[in-house]
Amino acid sequence: MATTQIFFASSLYGAATLAAAIDSGSFTTADRRLLLVSNNAAIPETTPALDEMAGFERLRDRFDDVLSWNATIAPFHPGGWAPRGDDLPLWERYLRQLWDLGDDRIELAVESVQVNPALAVAQLFPDAALDVYADGLMSYGPTRNKIDPLVGERVRRLLHLDLVPGLRPLLLAEFGVEPQLVPTEAFVKVVGELSDAVPDACAGVQEGPALLLGQYLAALGILTPVEEEGLHVRMLAGAAALGHRRIVFKPHPTAPAAWTRTLERRAASLGVELTV
Repeated sequence: MATTQIFFASSLYGAATLAAAIDSGSFTTADRRLLLVSNNAAIPETTPALDEMAGFERLRDRFDDVLSWNATIAPFHPGGWAPRGDDLPLWERYLRQLWDLGDDRIELAVESVQVNPALAVAQLFPDAALDVYADGLMSYGPTRNKIDPLVGERVRRLLHLDLVPGLRPLLLAEFGVEPQLVPTEAFVKVVGELSDAVPDACAGVQEGPALLLGQYLAALGILTPVEEEGLHVRMLAGAAALGHRRIVFKPHPTAPAAWTRTLERRAASLGVELTV
């Protein structure tokens, strides 16, 4: 029986993590490897999906085809849609026909399996072997949502980057899932490929800019949107107070565009150059 591996990703960083795992031999060979892309932005129509971002072409050759989860479940939003239990067999048959999977044995690699859309994808292939990969610090904390044992018990391993050397991830530990490192050197190599594909915005400048990283704390209910926007403004002001005149802000892919405009106005009032 042929084997098809489906890799689910919603960010370029996640796709880079998958590419590094593939390059380092973390996945066995398969007859086909498909990248299933989900755009989880609040308004996907106004935000490019990861396969439309600069540099993606450097990752493309790891996969035989690229599929769109948004197009598959349209007009529903990936973060707000989940299949009804009674409809699971119908959906699996539909996806096997739509993606030309036939009777292939399916292996899934998904991110954030505790929430949709990754959870929905895992549920739609109930017999598929399941790997979870984590590209961020959340892998070191406990699973934030209770997961159906029909999904959690299927997870074979947790692939993660060595972001905190020596610290063992707790994500999915309640199911006895063993963490497995994605080699740092493999990930650095992939990131190098991505950077080579993107023009250097700071070429010719001796001193690099300060880098501010945004998150999605409001979406998780940790902060309100107003509080998170204010946090970004304080980060910008703090960097400016330290003497930085050139600042780069990297928002989370799902962050509202309005936050960027607020930062731009604040940067202008502080007399600093802001790149988003």
